[in-house]
Amino acid sequence: MTTSPGPFAGALAAEHRRLDQLFGEFLAASFAGDAAAARRSIERFDEALRKHTALEEESVFPLPAGRKLVPAQEEEPAGERLFRELRLEHVQIREVSGMILRLLVDNGDLAAARALAPNLARRWDAHTAREEREVFGEPESA
Repeated sequence: MTTSPGPFAGALAAEHRRLDQLFGEFLAASFAGDAAAARRSIERFDEALRKHTALEEESVFPLPAGRKLVPAQEEEPAGERLFRELRLEHVQIREVSGMILRLLVDNGDLAAARALAPNLARRWDAHTAREEREVFGEPESA
């Protein structure tokens, strides 16, 4: 199913690339062993991620029936299921990003933060690919 977020599609996809860049800066800093730069990078990523997902949830993804992220008891229309699942993915991605941020801010634990990075990268990449394909209607890149 493809639904169009209208004029937002290009801007939201561009924000995905900007978030990719911010996350890449975190990865580079963390693998270089620069805890201070890693912390600044993940702070920027986390803040931008939260703004971006809030915008999508307010402007593009209608609230699911019952305003919950759990599936309805009866058969759920495909569009509602898609938007509910994408909102749930947002929650999961924000949680992992927040965990990385807390590890650096509260504990200064760069190794633990770096260990969570692949989890966040997989979730973020799968989510943006799905969103751009199923919501924005853009073909997957090779």
